[in-house]
Order: sequence, then C-alpha cells, then structure tokens
Amino acid sequence: MTEAAPLSPLPFIDLGAQRRRLGGDIDAAILKVVNHGAYIMGPEVFALEKALAEFCGAKEVISCASGTDALALILMAKGVKPGDAVLCPAFTFAATAEVVAWVGATPVFLDVHPDTFNVDAASLAAGVKTARERGLNPVGFIPVDLFGQPADYDALEPICAEQGLWLLSDAAQSFGATYKTRKVGTIGIATATSFFPAKPLGCYGDGGAVFTDDPELAAVMRSLRIHGQNNDDKYDNQRIGLNGRMDTIQAAVLIEKLKIFADEVAARQRIAARYNALLGDIVDVPVVLDGLTSSWAQYTIKLRGADRTTVAARLKAEGIPTAIYYPRPLNQQTAYKHYPSAGNGLPVSDRLADEVLALPMHPYLDEATQDRIAAGLRAALAAR
Repeated sequence: MTEAAPLSPLPFIDLGAQRRRLGGDIDAAILKVVNHGAYIMGPEVFALEKALAEFCGAKEVISCASGTDALALILMAKGVKPGDAVLCPAFTFAATAEVVAWVGATPVFLDVHPDTFNVDAASLAAGVKTARERGLNPVGFIPVDLFGQPADYDALEPICAEQGLWLLSDAAQSFGATYKTRKVGTIGIATATSFFPAKPLGCYGDGGAVFTDDPELAAVMRSLRIHGQNNDDKYDNQRIGLNGRMDTIQAAVLIEKLKIFADEVAARQRIAARYNALLGDIVDVPVVLDGLTSSWAQYTIKLRGADRTTVAARLKAEGIPTAIYYPRPLNQQTAYKHYPSAGNGLPVSDRLADEVLALPMHPYLDEATQDRIAAGLRAALAAR
C-alpha cells in the first residue's frame, strides 16, 4: 500500500495569494514611480494620505517610514520629556515602549484583560498612581489594539480625562477595525499605525502613518518627519526632527492595496468566525467585545494547559506553522524590566506569555486549508 504524500507546508501569512490578485496593478504603480523619478515625497505619497483619510474619516494623515516612527512623531510633537511618564501595556511589541524611552521619558507598564488581550482599565488607574509614587509626571497613555481588536475605549477614556492624560492609540495591528461608531484612526489625540508587510494593510517594506483631527499637531509632525524643517525654507530647521518619510514606491503599493482592503478585512472576519466555530470546544478562542470589529492581524488562541512547545512541534511536523505573540512581556525583557509596572505586578501578561499560540491568518485562507489547520490542532492536543 502506497503511503500518502506529505502535505506541503502552509504559509503563516500568504502574501503570495494577495500578490496573485494585485500583482499587475502594483507592478504598474511601481513602474510609474520609477519612470517619473520622484522617489521621495512624490505625488503618490500625498494621494495615499488623502485616500487613507477618506477611508477612516480622519481629518489629517501624515505618512511616515514605519509604525515606530509614527508613534515617535506624536510623542515628539507633544513635547514628552525626561520626568514624564507614559503608560502602556506590557503585553505588546517593544516599539510601543521603545519610543517613550527614545524621548527620555519613562514607560509605566500596565496589565491586560485575559480574554481580549487589551489594556485593563483598572491597571491604567493603578499605573497612574504608581507613576506619581515614583515622582514621575504621568502625561499620556498608549493603549494598543492588540491582534486587530480596538481597546475598550469607553472604559479607558474617562480615566484619561480624570487624570489629565492624552490618549495615543497604537493601531499598528488594527487599522481597518471599528470601535462601535468610530473607525480606527479617529480615536484619541492621534492614532499611529504600521504598514509592515505582515500587517492587514502592508506595503513592500516599512511604512506607517499618523491620523489626527488636530491640524496644529499635524503641522508639527509634518515638520518633524523631515528633520524638523520649515516648510517655507528647508534649510531653516525649526525643530530637532528625524528622517521619517515614507518613500514613494511604498505609497504606490499601498494605494493599490487600499482599493481591496475593505474586502480583505471582511474576509478576515469570516475566517476568524469560522475558526471560533471549529476550535471553541478545545481551546480558548479570541473574544471580541460587543459592537466592535477586529481587523484580525493575528488569530491567537490560549491553550488549556497543553504544553505549547509540544503542540507547536506537532503542528510543524504536519506543515502547519504557528507563532507566539508574545513569549515574553516587556516587563520581563532585558531592556525594559527596570521600568515600573502598575500596582503589584502584571500577572495576566505574565500568564498569557506562556499560554498564547497564533495560527495562520490571512484573507486568502480557504475552508479546506482552515479545516486542515483545525484537524491538525485537534490531533496535536489529543496526542498529549
């Protein structure tokens, strides 16, 4: 009896499928930039900013070189300085806290909800108290819309108002999602997002953007992203800035991808709902709060006591990739563990780091492939 041939390995994020759909249009858009030669701050940059504003309803959009630069531009424009504290979750990627340290301020780490993975309002209140006990001046708060779901802004915004904090939304993973009647990009004093290739809306390199309804803040950030220059005289720099421009080719790529983005977000939502139906009896599936949508940058489950290393290895042997976001929260990382944490520690973040496992997620994940992933996970869990 002939043994069945092993199944080919699956991609974790299938950028190739999107390329097959859009490749011709993107190639033409790139070639147009190559031919006109305005590789830096060319017309596509401004066309993209206009299209992004129309997509989410923000009044001002400032494109930039990365999601990290997007966060940094906002902190720089707000004048955050040594002695200030900016509160942010520990269960996230390092960039959120990194930019706070860049400007000499102190990140204060907060805990998250075990079901949504987003900031716990109680931890925000405790974090403000911790900052003041350390002699710091808490000025701002950066909630992260982790894995694509907006944070619980109705719970968080009143605390910010009461404590005098501005709110900067870190939407590196959530652009395309909605918080009740508000689209991501219209929450807080500003919103930062990333166009890293693996993000729901990704370019062919690094890229990012800031969204705000504050024209004065936008004007400062436009200056800062080009070395702090005076828009009327580029050799009269008015501020200490950075080289944070998005290159024109990335803007051209994003213009084409944005045309199908709403369709891709809807596909992600269908796929996530089907994952929930397939897996809800064997693992803890992601929870999306009522009235919210997620852009599903990642589909992250929690294992119910199973050994994660073993489960991931069994899936890998079947050609099914997984990832861990995040195996170590910021409060445990070498560069950040000396910074303060809210209250008496961050037990939820510490626990989640040992429990979470991300499965393949992208808008071109067909049902047969999804069934294969679900069957593989069931088998991996049953074998323990």
